[in-house]
Amino acid sequence: MGAKKQAVKSKRAWIKVLAIVAGVLFVVLMVVSAMGSSWISSLATVKPGDVVVLDYTLRDAQGNALLTSNQQLYTQLIGEGSGAMYSKQLTLTANQSPSTAIFPVQVYTEKTGWTNQFALFASEYTAISTGVVGLRTNDMKTISLSSAQPMTQFWSANQLALNNMTLSSMQVGELIDLGVSDNPNATAANSTAQTYIRIGEITNKTSDGVNIDFSYPHVDVTVVSINPASS
Repeated sequence: MGAKKQAVKSKRAWIKVLAIVAGVLFVVLMVVSAMGSSWISSLATVKPGDVVVLDYTLRDAQGNALLTSNQQLYTQLIGEGSGAMYSKQLTLTANQSPSTAIFPVQVYTEKTGWTNQFALFASEYTAISTGVVGLRTNDMKTISLSSAQPMTQFWSANQLALNNMTLSSMQVGELIDLGVSDNPNATAANSTAQTYIRIGEITNKTSDGVNIDFSYPHVDVTVVSINPASS
């Protein structure tokens, strides 16, 4: 008799366990159903050919932000007296190089609004598009933009004067706006060319002129969304 009661109790206990398990599974299924396919996309990684939307911040050798799509960071920088530029998020194709030497990015500044375009060089675009492969949505990464070619110029006192600047007023570490053309031979060919802006840093000063470095060592990126390439 005691064995029979024990068997009944054991059976009831198993029924309770199965009911609890079923309840948990039901809740899990309800949560997954409510999430739709978002949980699947959050697990997807960037593959070559995918169209990727990025938040990004270009920084100089000292780590100062020069251009950012992060509105909160931009507001903070302006409040600190920075001359940083703001842009919309960057959309690019993963693991793909641009067809032109310059990839233009519309930028906003306190002085000029949205009237200027920033020159993102092809090597920089390629480094970013290659560097995001394997990342997931919301992943962050610092990508090196080191170039095999030096990105420096020497400006003499005469060249500075032509740009309404004086050698005496230039200081090492100072940032200045540079104009970059997509057609270096435009003047010789007597034709017009689109110009874009870069921010250069004075790295050395002599009695003859200044050295200006317009390279950016790295960029911080955050993956906002991934649009898989069509198969």
